[in-house]
Amino acid sequence: MLEVSRLRAGKWEGIWAGPAEPRFEVLHQGKPLAGLEIAAHGEGKWLVSVPVPAGLISDGVQSFVLRANGERVGDFAIVSGAPLEADLRAEIALLRDELELLKSAFRRHCTES
Repeated sequence: MLEVSRLRAGKWEGIWAGPAEPRFEVLHQGKPLAGLEIAAHGEGKWLVSVPVPAGLISDGVQSFVLRANGERVGDFAIVSGAPLEADLRAEIALLRDELELLKSAFRRHCTES
């Protein structure tokens, strides 16, 4: 079981808990990342790490899948770029519009009650 994970200084790291060293892999668009390292981290725990190549980081969402012993056990994503900023601003604008509708409906309800 994957207990803790983080992305730090261009390297994904996770703590795996299990009775034996896992056969772990990290995939991006179905292809395994190179440089995967697994080291004992106490009894029944393993430190798993892999560098995220700079060439894989670009505008948009880059998703990575974590597999241990052939089964999917998690994922992480890197989100970046100007196109994303525009999407987020549009979503926030829609949420503000919906909030204004709710506020006016609530005010109307309060005055009618």
